[in-house]
Amino acid sequence: MSAAVSDAWRPVRRLLAEPLGALGIALVLLVIGGAVLADWLSVYEPSRISPRDRFQGPSWTHLLGTDQLGRDLFSRVLHGGRIALSVALFSTAASLAIGVVLGLIAGYGPRWLDNLMLLLFDSIKSFPTVMLALALVTLFGPSLTAVVVVVVLVNVPGYARIIRTQTLALKESEFVTAAQSMGAGTARVLRVHIMPNVIGPLLILASMDIPVVIAIEAGMSFLGLGVRPPTPSWGAILNDGFTAIRDTPWIVIAGGLPIILTTLGFTFLGETLRDVFDPRLKGRG
Repeated sequence: MSAAVSDAWRPVRRLLAEPLGALGIALVLLVIGGAVLADWLSVYEPSRISPRDRFQGPSWTHLLGTDQLGRDLFSRVLHGGRIALSVALFSTAASLAIGVVLGLIAGYGPRWLDNLMLLLFDSIKSFPTVMLALALVTLFGPSLTAVVVVVVLVNVPGYARIIRTQTLALKESEFVTAAQSMGAGTARVLRVHIMPNVIGPLLILASMDIPVVIAIEAGMSFLGLGVRPPTPSWGAILNDGFTAIRDTPWIVIAGGLPIILTTLGFTFLGETLRDVFDPRLKGRG
Protein backbone atom coordinates (compact mmCIF):
# COMPACT_ATOMS: atom_id res chain seq x y z
CA MET A 1 0.00 0.00 0.00
CA SER A 2 2.82 2.40 0.86
CA ALA A 3 4.48 1.71 -2.48
CA ALA A 4 1.23 2.49 -4.31
CA VAL A 5 0.82 5.73 -2.39
CA SER A 6 4.43 6.64 -3.14
CA ASP A 7 3.89 6.01 -6.86
CA ALA A 8 0.73 8.11 -6.82
CA TRP A 9 2.53 11.06 -5.22
CA ARG A 10 5.62 10.81 -7.44
CA PRO A 11 4.20 13.02 -10.24
CA VAL A 12 3.20 15.65 -7.68
CA ARG A 13 6.69 15.64 -6.20
CA ARG A 14 8.17 16.05 -9.67
CA LEU A 15 5.95 19.07 -10.26
CA LEU A 16 6.74 20.61 -6.89
CA ALA A 17 10.46 20.14 -7.53
CA GLU A 18 10.17 22.66 -10.36
CA PRO A 19 9.88 26.27 -9.07
CA LEU A 20 7.46 27.29 -11.82
CA GLY A 21 5.42 24.15 -11.25
CA ALA A 22 5.13 24.83 -7.53
CA LEU A 23 4.17 28.45 -8.17
CA GLY A 24 1.63 27.37 -10.79
CA ILE A 25 0.02 24.87 -8.43
CA ALA A 26 -0.15 27.49 -5.67
CA LEU A 27 -1.80 30.08 -7.94
CA VAL A 28 -4.26 27.56 -9.39
CA LEU A 29 -5.23 26.32 -5.92
CA LEU A 30 -5.64 29.95 -4.78
CA VAL A 31 -8.03 30.74 -7.65
CA ILE A 32 -9.98 27.48 -7.35
CA GLY A 33 -10.18 27.76 -3.56
CA GLY A 34 -11.47 31.32 -3.80
CA ALA A 35 -14.17 30.29 -6.26
CA VAL A 36 -15.26 27.19 -4.32
CA LEU A 37 -15.29 28.97 -0.96
CA ALA A 38 -16.73 32.25 -2.27
CA ASP A 39 -19.85 32.03 -0.10
CA TRP A 40 -17.77 31.57 3.07
CA LEU A 41 -14.99 34.06 2.25
CA SER A 42 -17.20 36.96 1.15
CA VAL A 43 -18.97 39.02 3.79
CA TYR A 44 -21.24 40.88 1.37
CA GLU A 45 -23.58 39.73 -1.36
CA PRO A 46 -21.84 40.33 -4.72
CA SER A 47 -24.86 42.19 -6.14
CA ARG A 48 -25.72 44.18 -2.99
CA ILE A 49 -25.94 47.89 -3.87
CA SER A 50 -24.91 50.54 -1.33
CA PRO A 51 -24.71 54.02 -2.94
CA ARG A 52 -23.24 55.59 0.20
CA ASP A 53 -20.19 53.28 -0.07
CA ARG A 54 -19.41 53.89 -3.75
CA PHE A 55 -15.80 54.30 -4.94
CA GLN A 56 -14.21 53.32 -1.65
CA GLY A 57 -10.58 52.21 -1.67
CA PRO A 58 -9.27 48.97 -0.14
CA SER A 59 -9.82 48.69 3.60
CA TRP A 60 -10.52 46.05 6.23
CA THR A 61 -14.23 46.56 5.54
CA HIS A 62 -13.87 46.17 1.75
CA LEU A 63 -10.60 44.39 0.94
CA LEU A 64 -10.60 45.44 -2.72
CA GLY A 65 -12.76 48.54 -2.36
CA THR A 66 -16.18 49.15 -3.90
CA ASP A 67 -17.47 50.01 -7.37
CA GLN A 68 -19.68 52.79 -8.69
CA LEU A 69 -22.76 51.21 -7.09
CA GLY A 70 -21.13 50.52 -3.72
CA ARG A 71 -20.84 46.77 -4.36
CA ASP A 72 -18.01 44.96 -2.60
CA LEU A 73 -15.35 44.13 -5.20
CA PHE A 74 -13.79 41.30 -3.19
CA SER A 75 -17.10 39.44 -3.17
CA ARG A 76 -17.63 40.10 -6.87
CA VAL A 77 -14.13 38.86 -7.74
CA LEU A 78 -14.62 35.62 -5.79
CA HIS A 79 -18.01 34.88 -7.33
CA GLY A 80 -16.73 35.96 -10.75
CA GLY A 81 -14.11 33.24 -10.39
CA ARG A 82 -16.91 30.69 -10.37
CA ILE A 83 -18.15 31.98 -13.70
CA ALA A 84 -14.67 32.03 -15.25
CA LEU A 85 -13.64 28.56 -14.05
CA SER A 86 -16.95 26.89 -14.83
CA VAL A 87 -16.94 28.26 -18.38
CA ALA A 88 -13.25 27.38 -18.86
CA LEU A 89 -13.49 23.82 -17.51
CA PHE A 90 -16.78 22.92 -19.20
CA SER A 91 -15.93 24.41 -22.59
CA THR A 92 -12.41 22.95 -22.57
CA ALA A 93 -13.77 19.51 -21.70
CA ALA A 94 -16.39 19.77 -24.45
CA SER A 95 -13.76 20.95 -26.93
CA LEU A 96 -11.51 18.04 -26.00
CA ALA A 97 -14.27 15.46 -26.36
CA ILE A 98 -15.43 16.75 -29.75
CA GLY A 99 -11.88 17.33 -30.99
CA VAL A 100 -10.77 13.82 -30.04
CA VAL A 101 -13.73 12.19 -31.81
CA LEU A 102 -13.35 14.28 -34.97
CA GLY A 103 -9.57 13.87 -35.01
CA LEU A 104 -9.80 10.09 -34.69
CA ILE A 105 -12.35 9.93 -37.48
CA ALA A 106 -10.27 12.16 -39.75
CA GLY A 107 -7.01 10.32 -39.10
CA TYR A 108 -8.37 6.77 -39.28
CA GLY A 109 -11.02 7.25 -41.96
CA PRO A 110 -10.66 7.24 -45.75
CA ARG A 111 -8.70 9.94 -47.53
CA TRP A 112 -11.76 11.78 -48.89
CA LEU A 113 -13.24 12.06 -45.39
CA ASP A 114 -9.91 13.31 -44.04
CA ASN A 115 -9.75 16.04 -46.69
CA LEU A 116 -13.37 17.03 -46.06
CA MET A 117 -12.83 17.34 -42.30
CA LEU A 118 -9.62 19.30 -42.79
CA LEU A 119 -11.57 21.74 -44.94
CA LEU A 120 -14.17 22.01 -42.17
CA PHE A 121 -11.50 22.60 -39.51
CA ASP A 122 -9.78 25.29 -41.59
CA SER A 123 -13.08 27.00 -42.38
CA ILE A 124 -14.04 27.25 -38.71
CA LYS A 125 -10.54 28.32 -37.68
CA SER A 126 -10.51 31.10 -40.27
CA PHE A 127 -13.34 32.99 -38.54
CA PRO A 128 -12.04 35.74 -36.20
CA THR A 129 -13.12 35.04 -32.62
CA VAL A 130 -14.75 38.44 -32.16
CA MET A 131 -16.74 38.15 -35.38
CA LEU A 132 -17.87 34.66 -34.44
CA ALA A 133 -18.94 35.92 -31.01
CA LEU A 134 -20.88 38.81 -32.54
CA ALA A 135 -22.66 36.47 -34.94
CA LEU A 136 -23.71 34.08 -32.17
CA VAL A 137 -24.81 36.87 -29.86
CA THR A 138 -26.87 38.36 -32.67
CA LEU A 139 -28.61 35.01 -33.16
CA PHE A 140 -29.05 33.89 -29.53
CA GLY A 141 -28.44 36.98 -27.39
CA PRO A 142 -25.72 37.59 -24.76
CA SER A 143 -25.37 34.62 -22.41
CA LEU A 144 -22.91 32.12 -20.97
CA THR A 145 -24.14 29.62 -23.56
CA ALA A 146 -22.89 31.91 -26.33
CA VAL A 147 -19.50 32.14 -24.62
CA VAL A 148 -19.23 28.34 -24.33
CA VAL A 149 -20.23 27.83 -27.98
CA VAL A 150 -17.63 30.38 -29.14
CA VAL A 151 -14.88 28.72 -27.10
CA VAL A 152 -15.80 25.24 -28.35
CA LEU A 153 -15.86 26.34 -31.99
CA VAL A 154 -12.51 28.12 -31.61
CA ASN A 155 -10.71 25.24 -29.84
CA VAL A 156 -12.09 22.12 -31.53
CA PRO A 157 -10.20 22.51 -34.85
CA GLY A 158 -6.83 22.76 -33.10
CA TYR A 159 -7.45 19.71 -30.90
CA ALA A 160 -8.84 17.71 -33.81
CA ARG A 161 -5.81 18.48 -35.97
CA ILE A 162 -3.41 17.30 -33.26
CA ILE A 163 -5.32 14.05 -32.75
CA ARG A 164 -5.58 13.53 -36.52
CA THR A 165 -1.81 13.89 -36.99
CA GLN A 166 -1.03 11.43 -34.21
CA THR A 167 -3.67 8.98 -35.43
CA LEU A 168 -2.16 9.03 -38.92
CA ALA A 169 1.22 8.18 -37.38
CA LEU A 170 -0.21 5.28 -35.35
CA LYS A 171 -2.71 3.70 -37.75
CA GLU A 172 0.04 1.77 -39.57
CA SER A 173 1.79 0.69 -36.37
CA GLU A 174 2.43 -2.99 -35.71
CA PHE A 175 0.17 -3.19 -32.66
CA VAL A 176 -2.71 -1.66 -34.61
CA THR A 177 -2.16 -4.04 -37.53
CA ALA A 178 -2.04 -6.95 -35.08
CA ALA A 179 -5.31 -5.90 -33.47
CA GLN A 180 -6.96 -5.62 -36.89
CA SER A 181 -5.69 -9.07 -37.90
CA MET A 182 -7.26 -10.53 -34.75
CA GLY A 183 -10.66 -9.18 -35.76
CA ALA A 184 -10.81 -5.97 -33.75
CA GLY A 185 -13.36 -3.54 -35.19
CA THR A 186 -12.73 0.10 -35.97
CA ALA A 187 -14.37 1.35 -32.78
CA ARG A 188 -12.29 -0.98 -30.61
CA VAL A 189 -9.04 -0.08 -32.39
CA LEU A 190 -9.70 3.62 -31.90
CA ARG A 191 -10.88 3.31 -28.30
CA VAL A 192 -8.39 0.76 -26.96
CA HIS A 193 -5.27 1.02 -29.08
CA ILE A 194 -5.05 4.55 -30.52
CA MET A 195 -6.81 6.97 -28.19
CA PRO A 196 -4.77 6.10 -25.03
CA ASN A 197 -1.59 6.85 -27.00
CA VAL A 198 -2.70 10.25 -28.32
CA ILE A 199 -4.76 11.79 -25.50
CA GLY A 200 -1.92 12.46 -23.02
CA PRO A 201 -0.14 15.30 -24.85
CA LEU A 202 -3.49 16.87 -25.68
CA LEU A 203 -4.47 17.02 -22.00
CA ILE A 204 -1.26 18.90 -21.27
CA LEU A 205 -1.93 21.38 -24.06
CA ALA A 206 -5.54 21.78 -22.92
CA SER A 207 -4.39 22.79 -19.43
CA MET A 208 -2.45 25.63 -21.06
CA ASP A 209 -5.55 26.71 -23.00
CA ILE A 210 -7.64 27.28 -19.86
CA PRO A 211 -6.32 30.85 -19.29
CA VAL A 212 -7.05 31.59 -22.97
CA VAL A 213 -10.65 30.51 -22.44
CA ILE A 214 -10.90 32.65 -19.30
CA ALA A 215 -9.59 35.62 -21.30
CA ILE A 216 -12.21 35.00 -24.00
CA GLU A 217 -14.99 34.88 -21.40
CA ALA A 218 -13.70 38.05 -19.75
CA GLY A 219 -13.36 39.79 -23.11
CA MET A 220 -16.90 38.90 -24.19
CA SER A 221 -18.29 40.03 -20.83
CA PHE A 222 -16.27 43.24 -21.10
CA LEU A 223 -17.91 43.90 -24.47
CA GLY A 224 -21.36 43.06 -23.10
CA LEU A 225 -21.57 39.79 -25.04
CA GLY A 226 -21.24 37.42 -22.08
CA VAL A 227 -22.99 37.28 -18.72
CA ARG A 228 -25.62 39.89 -18.08
CA PRO A 229 -25.59 42.33 -15.13
CA PRO A 230 -25.74 42.09 -12.19
CA THR A 231 -24.05 38.65 -12.43
CA PRO A 232 -20.43 39.13 -11.29
CA SER A 233 -17.79 38.50 -13.95
CA TRP A 234 -14.17 39.55 -14.18
CA GLY A 235 -14.81 41.05 -17.61
CA ALA A 236 -17.85 42.98 -16.33
CA ILE A 237 -15.77 44.30 -13.42
CA LEU A 238 -13.13 45.48 -15.90
CA ASN A 239 -15.83 47.21 -17.93
CA ASP A 240 -17.10 49.00 -14.80
CA GLY A 241 -13.54 50.01 -13.95
CA PHE A 242 -12.88 51.35 -17.44
CA THR A 243 -16.02 53.47 -17.22
CA ALA A 244 -15.06 54.85 -13.80
CA ILE A 245 -11.28 54.99 -14.27
CA ARG A 246 -11.23 58.76 -13.56
CA ASP A 247 -12.86 58.22 -10.16
CA THR A 248 -10.80 55.26 -8.89
CA PRO A 249 -8.27 52.78 -10.29
CA TRP A 250 -9.20 50.01 -7.85
CA ILE A 251 -12.04 48.59 -9.93
CA VAL A 252 -9.73 47.92 -12.88
CA ILE A 253 -7.13 46.41 -10.55
CA ALA A 254 -9.75 44.18 -8.92
CA GLY A 255 -10.95 42.92 -12.31
CA GLY A 256 -7.53 42.51 -13.90
CA LEU A 257 -5.56 40.97 -11.02
CA PRO A 258 -7.44 37.62 -10.90
CA ILE A 259 -7.13 37.25 -14.70
CA ILE A 260 -3.38 37.81 -14.46
CA LEU A 261 -2.97 35.37 -11.55
CA THR A 262 -5.09 32.71 -13.24
CA THR A 263 -3.21 33.07 -16.52
CA LEU A 264 0.16 32.80 -14.80
CA GLY A 265 -0.95 29.85 -12.66
CA PHE A 266 -2.33 27.67 -15.45
CA THR A 267 0.48 28.65 -17.84
CA PHE A 268 3.22 27.75 -15.35
CA LEU A 269 1.43 24.52 -14.44
CA GLY A 270 0.84 23.53 -18.06
CA GLU A 271 4.42 24.25 -19.12
CA THR A 272 5.78 22.24 -16.19
CA LEU A 273 3.45 19.33 -16.97
CA ARG A 274 4.64 19.45 -20.58
CA ASP A 275 8.34 19.53 -19.69
CA VAL A 276 8.07 16.82 -17.02
CA PHE A 277 5.71 14.31 -18.64
CA ASP A 278 6.17 14.89 -22.37
CA PRO A 279 9.53 16.50 -23.24
CA ARG A 280 8.71 16.03 -26.96
CA LEU A 281 6.32 18.99 -26.67
CA LYS A 282 8.94 21.27 -25.14
CA GLY A 283 9.23 24.50 -27.08
CA ARG A 284 5.73 24.30 -28.56
CA GLY A 285 2.97 26.79 -27.85
